[in-house]
Amino acid sequence: MAKTIVIFSTKGGVGKTFLAANLSVVLATEQNKKVLLVDLDLEVVGDMARMLDLNPQKALVDLINLMKRQNIKDFNKGIFLTRSSFGIDFLAGVVKPQHSPHVSPEMIKDALSLWEEEYDYIIIDAGKGFSEVFVSALNQANLILLVVTPDILSVYQTKWALDTLQFLHFPLNMVRVILNRAESVSSISWQEIRVSLPCDILSLIPSEGKIVGQAVNRAIPVVIDNPKTKIALSLKKLGQIIAKEDKLFIERRDIDQLRLKQAVIESPTRQFWQSQGMSETLSEIAISSDELDEILLLKRRIHSRLIEELNLKRVDLKVFSDTKKTKELRNKAEMMVANFLAEEAGSLISSSEIRRKLVKEILDEALGLGPLEDLLADRSITDIMVNNKDEVYIERNGKIELTNKKFISNEQVRIIVERIIAPIGRRIDESVPMVDARLPDGSRVNAIIPPLALTGPTLTIRKFRKERFKIEELIELKAVSFAISEFLKACVVSRKNVIVSGGTGSGKTTILNVLSSFIPENERIVTIEDAAELKLDQRHWVRLESRSPNIEGKGAVTIRELFRNTLRMRPDRIIIGECRGVETLDMLQAMNTGHDGSMTTVHANSTQDVLGRLDSMILMSGMELPIRAIREMIAAAIDIIVHTVRLPDGSRKIVQVTEISGMKDDLHIDLRDIFIFKQVGVDAEKRVLGEYHATGYIPSFMEDMRIRGVSLSDDIFRIA
Repeated sequence: MAKTIVIFSTKGGVGKTFLAANLSVVLATEQNKKVLLVDLDLEVVGDMARMLDLNPQKALVDLINLMKRQNIKDFNKGIFLTRSSFGIDFLAGVVKPQHSPHVSPEMIKDALSLWEEEYDYIIIDAGKGFSEVFVSALNQANLILLVVTPDILSVYQTKWALDTLQFLHFPLNMVRVILNRAESVSSISWQEIRVSLPCDILSLIPSEGKIVGQAVNRAIPVVIDNPKTKIALSLKKLGQIIAKEDKLFIERRDIDQLRLKQAVIESPTRQFWQSQGMSETLSEIAISSDELDEILLLKRRIHSRLIEELNLKRVDLKVFSDTKKTKELRNKAEMMVANFLAEEAGSLISSSEIRRKLVKEILDEALGLGPLEDLLADRSITDIMVNNKDEVYIERNGKIELTNKKFISNEQVRIIVERIIAPIGRRIDESVPMVDARLPDGSRVNAIIPPLALTGPTLTIRKFRKERFKIEELIELKAVSFAISEFLKACVVSRKNVIVSGGTGSGKTTILNVLSSFIPENERIVTIEDAAELKLDQRHWVRLESRSPNIEGKGAVTIRELFRNTLRMRPDRIIIGECRGVETLDMLQAMNTGHDGSMTTVHANSTQDVLGRLDSMILMSGMELPIRAIREMIAAAIDIIVHTVRLPDGSRKIVQVTEISGMKDDLHIDLRDIFIFKQVGVDAEKRVLGEYHATGYIPSFMEDMRIRGVSLSDDIFRIA
């Protein structure tokens, strides 16, 4: 039974056909094996035959057409083969390009099975595109050889090809890499390539262009024409390994045809466009791999020219905080890129759509946030998480997924971080390797760089909607009930002090924004934040933001200092974006001394945990207060805790509304749940099912609400 070897690449010009022909000859002449060489590269017709000085008259397509009409026993299958003087038999896929569409993928298996008993090896040159014919050839393989050259484009496309093979259920131990031109000048080392790819490199084929060129021009395999050269010896060694290492060969397996169709849609070329930051629209434009290579190289050249011409490495990053200057710079850069394309592209880019996309991508990388621009524009995405240059995750509908976006380098990630933080006076370097910041639209940004981030600069962006959530939308999303919304509105209007608690990403800031919308228009509001992200509609609103130390370690302004200053600003309401430290004591004291109606958020896993967090943060202030005094201060200052949770299906809800009704005894605070969310299960799509319930407890401050003129029926607190 013949062992079938399929040889392919995802990039043209890597020497795939040359290697297939020479390996076949080596196995026949050096290892005394019977070899059938099949040319199934239907995009480049006739190259294999010319390389071996053959002139086939019939091809696989003729055999398939005959098999559809006649019984196999009724014809001589040998007439479809061409005997080579180099000891191998050759089967062309087609002899004319116009015949390529007539090669039936479903018939390839039956056709090749005719020779399985007659040969030791069937070697198939399968081309470079994930077509149905290509995958039908893969289905016959016992060993897949993937030809790679030591350049970044070939390596990138190879990684996508390996991902696709795994998606099609081909095991990685069935695939081996052949690194051709392994000793090219200025190439990537084979060690670097080995680290980048998840499968083994079977052979390193050296670069001897002149010798190869002579052999190809003479139509003689290099292993025959120059048998003592480095390249010939490496090919002979490869043949020896294949002939003696039976463990290289894996049992055949068929793949799911539905997955095949998806793989054809998501071909390596298309995925590679997307990996370079190109949008989905551009990825659907049909271009060849060779054109792709040239366009990507063109893009890099123009990007470099633009940076040099605009001297972007020395431009003051604060220019990006000025909308007018940023627009002027981008308009200038756009004209320059258009001129560069006119000079260098020639006839390479005839499509106006590709040209427009290239301009956008170059400008985004040079002046914007590179691959993140499209993600920031996608309103369905709530979080963007850059782990390093090659890993960009997003959260959509509460679920985390890996995108195909990639950065050119970790340095580009670092530049984008600096571009974000410079306009607001922040900095990041080895002495200050962590930073919190915001984008112009209010989205929250956190960045951390090496040496603290071991895999490269890490960037996390929490996006915020341009339009603030309204309470009606949260009710429609079932993030809160109508009864709870009415109660919380009454609490805000009657100036109750409120803490919104919850875990990371549970919606605390969203709820704080909604609660602030209930504050009467005639009140003066002061907000204090580390990174400004609150959005209020009221006109009489003063925004304060803390400041990090400068490069000399001076000039820092903390939340606590801002809070103390706020008390001198005649505020009606004080809202702290998040209490996380010593400012907690000042906030509680202010709530107890006339600044009622204040609000803040706290990280906690439940309403009970809020009390422990407040204890800890007050003790951090350095005040040696007895625990009883702390608890009494908390009980007197805070009226309501609103607890939020992100549920397993990704939805965010208010799950508890609790009153702090005073002290139970000398040490324990009395917490009374007013409303709770009870989960009862999940539906067929794994969405959480549940209902809001009143506990029957009527808050102790209802009479105070009525005195302040806030009317709220007791009926909403009754157990349904």
